Amino acid sequence: MNISKQRLKDLHELEERLGVKFNNIELLNLALTHTSFVNESKSQLESNERLEFLGDAVLELATSNFLFNRFPNMPEGALTKTRTNIVRAESLAAVSRKLKLGEMLLLGHGEEESGGRSRLSNLEDVFEAVLGAVYLDQGWEIARSYVFRHMKQTLDEVREGEVAKDHKSALQEFIQQTPGRTIEYVELDSFGPDHSRSFEFAVKIDDRIYGRGIGKSKKEAEQIAAKEALKKLVN
Repeated sequence: MNISKQRLKDLHELEERLGVKFNNIELLNLALTHTSFVNESKSQLESNERLEFLGDAVLELATSNFLFNRFPNMPEGALTKTRTNIVRAESLAAVSRKLKLGEMLLLGHGEEESGGRSRLSNLEDVFEAVLGAVYLDQGWEIARSYVFRHMKQTLDEVREGEVAKDHKSALQEFIQQTPGRTIEYVELDSFGPDHSRSFEFAVKIDDRIYGRGIGKSKKEAEQIAAKEALKKLVN
């Protein structure tokens, strides 16, 4: 693939954000090549789908390794559920936003116009594709370190006894300890262009607002609101 001077400059700046210096910079560029770009191109290009497949496997192994060593007494079922919670789409997309991976994606015109740079699935997929590229270029140890570094906040939030609970589930279980209490999620606002909407939700407990959250999807906003409510109730 021919990489322009400006694109090469952008890729080197991305390397700084990633904390990885690639031996083969074309691998990183490939990880950022969406299938829509390939479909609209006249040349024989490859998309990042194979790297995404590989990165998904690397991510699963890295998080499994982390949980296995961090929680030696956790049973298999709980390990599996906790890993699923760690690698959920919202978590991976959040890291992609922080690293500005969406801004670096090579997209087809239609995907670009429909908000592909901020689409949750694209952000999740590009995180995994870049991880696959890191693994191929740098090997397992660097790839594992990369996961731990960029998902540190999510991994630090994992606590034994809180397995397989997203914030909404954890809040629901907390509220159910007191019979008769009610919980409700209310959409307060939505804003931004149609192809890149943001949503604001509040969580009401007994008709009183305990938490608010803004996210790129309704589910993400609800999760943030639930997390805020838990902090108020538990602390």
